[in-house]
Amino acid sequence: MHTTLRSTTRPRAWGLALVAGALVMSVAACSSSTGAATGSGGSGPADWKTANSAAAGGGLDALVAAAKKEGTLNVITLPRDWAGYGALLDGFHAKYGITINSENPDGSSGDEINAVKSTKGQPTAPDTLDVGLSYALSGAQDGLYAPYKVATWDNIPVGQKDEGGLWWSDYGGYISIGCNAAKVGGTCPKTIKDLDNPAYAGKVALNGDPTSANAAFQAVWAASLANGGSATNIQPGIDFFGKLKKDGAFIPVKATAATVQSGETPIVLDWDYLNLANAAKLKTQGVTWEVNVPTDGLVSGYYAQAISINAAHPAAARLWEEYLYSTEGQNGWLKGYGRPIELDALAKAGTADKAALALVPAVTDAKPFLPTQDQTTAAKAVVTQKWANAVK
Repeated sequence: MHTTLRSTTRPRAWGLALVAGALVMSVAACSSSTGAATGSGGSGPADWKTANSAAAGGGLDALVAAAKKEGTLNVITLPRDWAGYGALLDGFHAKYGITINSENPDGSSGDEINAVKSTKGQPTAPDTLDVGLSYALSGAQDGLYAPYKVATWDNIPVGQKDEGGLWWSDYGGYISIGCNAAKVGGTCPKTIKDLDNPAYAGKVALNGDPTSANAAFQAVWAASLANGGSATNIQPGIDFFGKLKKDGAFIPVKATAATVQSGETPIVLDWDYLNLANAAKLKTQGVTWEVNVPTDGLVSGYYAQAISINAAHPAAARLWEEYLYSTEGQNGWLKGYGRPIELDALAKAGTADKAALALVPAVTDAKPFLPTQDQTTAAKAVVTQKWANAVK
């Protein structure tokens, strides 16, 4: 496996933490703080739907008891091979004995939002969400999330969480190019512009449709930056993929771990932690999956957690979040090659898994790409309007 990541001169573990800090100005002002959670103790509500912290509901023991009584957790769009989620789901079940229903694991952030709206009052309604930042913000604005603050709330950087507890960042990474060298004639692309090559005909894929899948949307923005675009102009990225489609390089196949392993998608633009996970799996099969983060289109970002306002199992939803933001949970994302949002706190406490941390690629010389929420909303509108026609 070959990995090339370049960003700031800070130590390797904090390559994306810089982005977390820099997001303060661009995101904090956009946070929806209605229904602010205090995180303080109290006599405890009659219904965990109203608890804005474990302490407010009577403490962690009370939360565990209530969650076990519910007995079930509904999650959505959590592939087991995504950022260590397989081990995290198994770990939560083993620890608490709660049955986990995992719906639409290969879905998108947009699918999650639609599910919250369409399953209200149903026992299959998703309890928690893991969505791209733009969906975290829009969902909060639309009143789709219940305010809650995990016990480690203070370890999440300001600007990477809604101050009212409606959403909070979880793990992040960089858009990267994964490639099976044996399937592309021996030479893998290292930059976005390298993709425009006749040798890659029928070989370039994205992780879904950028009108609904956050990773694909960010890949289009990476292509825009590589072709003269900016935070206010994503059109060059759309045009670039349009050219790749016209030239026969881009294929409208949603890349998954299965398509990577089968060779159907030999070149994939996706988050680095997903491409790195593919590399580890393929290595056991004697296949080299090369991973490069393109210096001409360097885009990084975090996903975010939220609890659905319509959660079918409100106590289990809150316990799941407490588990994810425990040392065990944060290291679970780290073991999946993601950069957990509380990595700085783990490093300071000496509780980060050292073996997993050593596998997170070093990042040097990066300038964080930090579009504002207004810029992101505008870019999403452009992609939604023009993508289908560009790649038809």
